[in-house]
Amino acid sequence: MPNTRDTDHERAAAGMDYDFPIREKATQLGNALAESGPEALFEEIENLLPESWREHIRTFPLAAVVLGAGVGVWLGMRKGDEVLAAGTAMITSAAMQNVTNVMKHATGGGKDNEL
Repeated sequence: MPNTRDTDHERAAAGMDYDFPIREKATQLGNALAESGPEALFEEIENLLPESWREHIRTFPLAAVVLGAGVGVWLGMRKGDEVLAAGTAMITSAAMQNVTNVMKHATGGGKDNEL
């Protein structure tokens, strides 16, 4: 839960301070998204699965796909607009990152010219 701290407002956005593990994880995910784009989110989601679940997915891929489709339909029925907005934002972000990379290569820019 966020707590408002007037005396230490620079610790988090809008003066909100979160419990340490949540804040640290959010910071790491934000940095990863900024550095490598939306694929960092997919890697993070993959890291959330315990190893035993990964073994089950490798063993029973068809069941995993059916379960994933079921969860997707359920989420689509419950939170369709929000999921669509998030997906659109991720696709737009990936497309803009690709356009930026193409423009850097086309203009001869590289890592030396980054801000």
